[in-house]
Amino acid sequence: MLTVVGRDGTPLSEGAKAALESATLVIGAPVHLDGLPLASDVRTVATTVFAEALEGVDVTEEDVVLVVDGDPGYFGVVRELLEKGHAPESFPATTLVARAFSQAGLPWDDALVVSAKGGHLRQAVNACRAHPKVAVLTEPGAGPSELARALFPVTPRSFVVCEDLGGPKERIVYVRPAEATTRPWNDPEVVLVLDNRHALGEANWVPGPVLGPAGWALPAEAFGDGPGPRPDVRAFVLAKLGPRVGDMVWDVESGDGSVGIECARFGAAVVAVDRDHSASARVRENVRLHGVKVAMASGDVRSSAEHLPEPDAVFLGRGGPEAVRVCAALRPSRIVVLAAPGEAQAILDELGGQGFAADAVRLQAAPLTARGEAAEPVIVVWGERDARTPAWRPSRTGRPIETIPALPGVVEERS
Repeated sequence: MLTVVGRDGTPLSEGAKAALESATLVIGAPVHLDGLPLASDVRTVATTVFAEALEGVDVTEEDVVLVVDGDPGYFGVVRELLEKGHAPESFPATTLVARAFSQAGLPWDDALVVSAKGGHLRQAVNACRAHPKVAVLTEPGAGPSELARALFPVTPRSFVVCEDLGGPKERIVYVRPAEATTRPWNDPEVVLVLDNRHALGEANWVPGPVLGPAGWALPAEAFGDGPGPRPDVRAFVLAKLGPRVGDMVWDVESGDGSVGIECARFGAAVVAVDRDHSASARVRENVRLHGVKVAMASGDVRSSAEHLPEPDAVFLGRGGPEAVRVCAALRPSRIVVLAAPGEAQAILDELGGQGFAADAVRLQAAPLTARGEAAEPVIVVWGERDARTPAWRPSRTGRPIETIPALPGVVEERS
């Protein structure tokens, strides 16, 4: 039989004690094996590489116990065991995240919990940029120092660094990111990354951060008379950008920040880039009015791109083929461009030449009222780097996309 026992520094449950007392093999980190009620002849293996330790062990013939920290079903070993065909019995302890927030004296039903382990540091950093209360599960090379270097000085946050929770070397340290980059750390397990202005958070009916938007695109009046894309265009752009928690999205010259604000409402981290000072002021005001987190970078993306966080998705409200070339060279997964007349073919060529599966549509909305007039058509070009099959290839006829006739209603026409 295979059993997983979680430890958190409190006395073990009766079920966990019974499993350990009858075990023939116990596997766990040295700190977790100390002080366990084991028989004198039980075999122990001090490791956290459980899959390797279980090789050659028949759990149907002997009683094996894995000892872990906290709740093994919460970002823990239970998933790995199930994937390998095991069906373990589990005796969980309090999760690391619950203990960390308890030490900080904060509720955590509205917190976002992410793991920086296994190469997910960048996504964890983006989550901390976008959300005011994040618990980050860490590992060597993806801990408070690395989080702090990525966040400081642009994203003001406080850190609660938790080391050896429930163990003999437990330490809870409150620091600012600047200090976190220079202090020595003893293999911290959890880092709480908090925006102190919103650390208390709000009560909700579902755990986790504030729910996403009820609709794809805010109404036009939400952004006043700004020059940004109208709602039907924004909805299409959002569908192609696919903003998610852990993503970094660039909103390049959308005019009013509306695309970036919509992406932030979906939980993505966002940087708005604009070279027009009046547009930058408009973006800042709209961000404030909508209560989201969007960083602002003033300047031309063609010269500032190398100084910005690595993007997963890029929206370009203007900038033309040259700006597309700069952004595409950074290899984001998705690029969406509003093309000016005469630019669509060149943008398609640029995206296709850099390995993106590229496509384009012409969108036009026609009101159903007798007095309404159809909106001006908008050409949207996009590219997906991880698509399996290219959707566009260079045109043999050279027919420009702008010659496609507009149809009534909301139109999506392919070149």
